Amino acid sequence: MAQSKKAPVLIGWLSLRSREFDAYTLAAVKEGFVALGWKEGSQFLIEERWADGREDRLLSLAKELAAKKPAVIVASSMLAAVNAAKGAPNIPIVMVVGTDPVAAGVAASLARPGGMVTGITGLTISLTEKYLELLLAAAPKLRRVGFLAYSHNPNKAQLMEAARRSAAQYSVEARFAEAGKAEEIEPAMSRLAKEGAQALVVLTGGLFTTERQRIVKFALAQRWPVAGGAGLATAGALLTYGADALANHRRAAYYVDRILKGAKPGDLPIEQPTKFELVVNLKTAKAIGLTISQDLLFRADKVIE
Repeated sequence: MAQSKKAPVLIGWLSLRSREFDAYTLAAVKEGFVALGWKEGSQFLIEERWADGREDRLLSLAKELAAKKPAVIVASSMLAAVNAAKGAPNIPIVMVVGTDPVAAGVAASLARPGGMVTGITGLTISLTEKYLELLLAAAPKLRRVGFLAYSHNPNKAQLMEAARRSAAQYSVEARFAEAGKAEEIEPAMSRLAKEGAQALVVLTGGLFTTERQRIVKFALAQRWPVAGGAGLATAGALLTYGADALANHRRAAYYVDRILKGAKPGDLPIEQPTKFELVVNLKTAKAIGLTISQDLLFRADKVIE
């Protein structure tokens, strides 16, 4: 009697962003699976859910995924991981490019998470101070810098405190504005402009990745140099610095593989990224009248001309 064919494993995917802008991140996860010997279709299937930048949809999407009974859910941001933990509490979750999972309440520690969430953190709180350092390397005469925060980021308080520390360290004035929805972004940036901001630091937030074109367009109209996380420079920001997002998404497959082979997520240490990338946009520098020093260009991993 012939043996029945084993059904492919179902893996959930939850992203705050849109498929239009971020399909490449899911593609990187699939590349990671293939590199580990998994075959899509015959050995694994992915059930996708995209929130299109709407944080209020994440919990219901997580519950939809839970109803499909996936073996694991890959959450492509801290907000996605937090909502997946609420909406699918009994399913292992692999977070990717999150901020601080301990402060967000989904892990007891990085070394031993202890619950249902593990994966990779993006270290974006400590990177906040790096953004200002790089901005001042590009534009040393800056004296007042605006910081745009995502209202619903679980780590917003830590990010804003890091911004205040960096402003004090470099003796610049900090101005803060928040946005929680796409339609709130331009009014928030307008407030920064009225307060005399000369540049912009975009603090991490899934909405800001989805709306990066909107942010950069407004900033360029103000002739602001903009610094932030990966992806902003390709949209026209002056510079970005951050963990290699694609490398992190490929690495997520390792965690899924371990869990599918019997490991408990709470026993798998949450990794911190080791590969970071500085991107400088010379085209933007020229448009806003900045001359970038050779020293900063030498430090860049990628230069957009």
